[in-house]
Amino acid sequence: MGTPEEAKKKATNTYNAASDHFDSSANSFWERFGRRTVDRLDLRTGASVLDVCCGSGASALPAAETIGPTGLVLGVDLAENLLELARRKAKQQGLNNVEFRPADFLELGLPSASFDAVVCVFGIFFVPDMTAAVSELWRLVRPGGKLAITTWGPRFLEPVSTAFWDSIRSVRPELHKSFNPWDRIVEPEALGSVFSSAGIQDVEIVAEPGTHPLDSPEDWWSMVLGTGYRGTVDLLEADESEQVRRENLDFIRTNGVHSLEANVVYAVSAQG
Repeated sequence: MGTPEEAKKKATNTYNAASDHFDSSANSFWERFGRRTVDRLDLRTGASVLDVCCGSGASALPAAETIGPTGLVLGVDLAENLLELARRKAKQQGLNNVEFRPADFLELGLPSASFDAVVCVFGIFFVPDMTAAVSELWRLVRPGGKLAITTWGPRFLEPVSTAFWDSIRSVRPELHKSFNPWDRIVEPEALGSVFSSAGIQDVEIVAEPGTHPLDSPEDWWSMVLGTGYRGTVDLLEADESEQVRRENLDFIRTNGVHSLEANVVYAVSAQG
């Protein structure tokens, strides 16, 4: 994972670059799982919500809709380009109860017990010390409030994810990865262990199997460019990138792939 500063810089650069495809229709899973996370919180009207690693608002905007104009959502992310997408969508939807701010959620400096709900969807695994990160988020939850952490389950975007990394290895072996950050917590037991290590004992964890449609081979490349895979692609030369793209699309066509695995693990804990 490298140092915290290295991890932060890598995530910032990757997702600023990915902003040009992040909200592509092929990547509707961001909104799908962001909204499903919010649905699990049973937010009341007028609640205050902190959404960290908020991206382009996939969970912050549904939260703002749910809590109404008397509530407030603060969304923070390292990638300013994604925050700008979120601000535009909030304006288009007439949501004036949400603010998007560039920040490292580990360095917010906010008082303890500041929010009725704290949310982190597909972001906690980018932090090298997840226990410390969960502990910090828990500190910000008011008594009676909830913390929600959502992460990818096993085999994210398979079978094409493996094909992607195989094609990377064929052009730039040093960039090949056999391990993704989220692999540390793809099982409910592993995510539960992070919570217990942070001193949180009462947590509801649900593993939800699912798939994501792949309407065309070209949609896969939109997924690559609009997700964390972008950080690897941007390290390739133009001809290498084109070879990877071509091999990926050929794999999809040859194997008749029309859907990808999109398994998710949800964790919600209530502050006593």
